[in-house]
Amino acid sequence: MTVLTIAGKELRTYFASPLAYVVTAGFLVVTGIFFALSVILTNQASLRFALDNFRVIFLFITPLITMRLLAEEQATGTIELVLTSPVRDWELVLGKFLGALALLGVMLGLTLYYPFLLFIYGRPDPGPIISGYLGLILLGAGFIAIGLFTSALTKNQIIAAVLAFALLLVFWLAAPIGDVFQGVVRDVLRYLSAIDHYTDFSRGVIDTKDIVYYLSLTAAALFATVQVVGARRWI
Repeated sequence: MTVLTIAGKELRTYFASPLAYVVTAGFLVVTGIFFALSVILTNQASLRFALDNFRVIFLFITPLITMRLLAEEQATGTIELVLTSPVRDWELVLGKFLGALALLGVMLGLTLYYPFLLFIYGRPDPGPIISGYLGLILLGAGFIAIGLFTSALTKNQIIAAVLAFALLLVFWLAAPIGDVFQGVVRDVLRYLSAIDHYTDFSRGVIDTKDIVYYLSLTAAALFATVQVVGARRWI
């Protein structure tokens, strides 16, 4: 119950400030452009081109969503009050993660208008659309968890956003960086690629290994965040 209470508070906080509205408006404008280009350029009732580009937007908006989650608590000093309360570290981290993920879910939910239009005026294959959205949610969860981790490292929201973007860029470019190397290093870097694991989702294929990758990435980032928050009790 504590986790859901924190998540609900975070979601209300987002919509109590202009940040959620500005980020959501920008997200809808850009996704709308990608959707229009997808239909015009491919002349097909398909969202594949659009969904592939939605993930690019995640690279920029998730640091904006997560930068204040724990950095603001540290800047205002409220983190000390939270840490001395009965709330456990993992409950605080998981609650903030779910609050940010809920905001991303709302934003993605608003884009369901695009497949709705396709089903009205065409006959799209629902498989790639469903798997594409599932992949975006998993990808977004991993990115938000990484952003939450960087927000725990500093009290400066801008630094938190820049660190998050830098880390996300590493996971984004892991595959091409891996191609520079050979052997185990190449295999490891290619496996860490957040983009390669999304490819099958956009094709309508839901592979267990890709789901396990995103869930592992999310769990690892949340675990690291809990450790950072726990360490602050002794500082």
